[in-house]
Amino acid sequence: MTTIHRRSLLKGAVGFTAGLATSACGQAFRQSSSSPSGAAVQAANIEQVVNPASLERSHLTVGYVPVNDCAPFAIAQAKGYFYKYGLTVTLNREASWGTSRDGVIFGRLDASPVVSGAVTNARIGAEGARIAPMCAAMTIHRHGNAMTMNPAMWEYGLRPWREYGGDLEAFGRDFRGYFDGLAPEQRVWATVLSSAIYEYFIRYLSAAAGVDPLAEFRIIIIPPPQMVTNMRIGAMQAYMVAEPWNTRAITGNEGVGFTFAHGKEVWRGHPDRVLAVMEGFIDENPKTYRSLVKAMIEACRYCDDPANRAEVADIISARSFTGAPPKFTTPGLVGDYNYGGFDGKSRQVQIPDSTIFFKLPADLPHPPGDHSTFMWQSQSLWLMTQAARWGQIPEFPADAEARAHLAWRTDLYRDIAADLGIDCPAEDYKVEPGEVFIDGIAYDPSDPVGYLNGFEIRAKRPQSIFLS
Repeated sequence: MTTIHRRSLLKGAVGFTAGLATSACGQAFRQSSSSPSGAAVQAANIEQVVNPASLERSHLTVGYVPVNDCAPFAIAQAKGYFYKYGLTVTLNREASWGTSRDGVIFGRLDASPVVSGAVTNARIGAEGARIAPMCAAMTIHRHGNAMTMNPAMWEYGLRPWREYGGDLEAFGRDFRGYFDGLAPEQRVWATVLSSAIYEYFIRYLSAAAGVDPLAEFRIIIIPPPQMVTNMRIGAMQAYMVAEPWNTRAITGNEGVGFTFAHGKEVWRGHPDRVLAVMEGFIDENPKTYRSLVKAMIEACRYCDDPANRAEVADIISARSFTGAPPKFTTPGLVGDYNYGGFDGKSRQVQIPDSTIFFKLPADLPHPPGDHSTFMWQSQSLWLMTQAARWGQIPEFPADAEARAHLAWRTDLYRDIAADLGIDCPAEDYKVEPGEVFIDGIAYDPSDPVGYLNGFEIRAKRPQSIFLS
């Protein structure tokens, strides 16, 4: 049995119809094998630097889900970055984050973004996660998501987190009081995928406020485009999803809900989406994989430039991507964000780091060379701690460090990024200071079991969690 030592740190279901799923997944967008669309070439003046004939495979099918984080995929296609690196890519619209993940596992997709946690939990077999040798070498973006609450929660007295001034106890009283007044079948939150970071954020927030999420409410799974409709018909009290489906509950669907908090207010700097492939894909197509990652890094850098954000919001508003007008896609990308509310007050806030595609804010603690697309294996371990905390795995894996290395391929990313002249941190692990978490509790990846046992609210309490 192995343990994770400090030296490691220092060294290194509401358903949807089959018809909807078929319709959503049936939309694909193709690019000529010899060149990108004329518009893309003219817009970006892209020169092909990789000969498609030099790749193991030049034609790929890549998934995406109709939320704001499809932006780098849309840009890689529209601006010719796939073409630049010798790739012809079919972008396939996925009905949900479950189909995006499973499309990679079962080989229908060569690559696809997945919710942070999906890759890690495929390695440990957390509840709701199919065991599979899934990998990721880069993060697509950080932040870009939020929690939306319904009007009844507002009427009870709940308000956006920023108005509580950091008072978890006050929020907990309001939160507990509201759910105490509901029948058990109405105590429902929704998110987009089980055993993934959004579910963990809902539970983490609740527990931080002193409310046991395992006892007080259920969490159900709903595809992002169905969140607003299901909120309107009363299927849940609140949900967590990526933009623009929080903004849509405020603008254009007035009366549906208000934004309680951004994910960045639970854990600032958290990874949101990662680019998933199967281990076998990398082994069999190493040159192709390098081209794919390079194209996506360049697309992320394009999306990250403030000068490009409005254009990106416009591009992804196309029906083939989010199908949401720019007034919905823009706030989460540009950062001019409206929390909403039902008292007539303006809650328009400037949030420069509402979505991070590459460059990290100067006031976010991070080591030299760090940037958004770089993956920290220590953050993969954090996701495993949450699977253990909420009883999705019986104990914390004794070989968690080895599994994190297999799941989050920092070795490959460093090598690929070096080709693009991008510096990366030399280590794979870092401490997350308390200031980035809503409860002020720091996370030290050299002692994940001690970190877990320090929480008062968790599965199997008061029994301690051990290494398996």
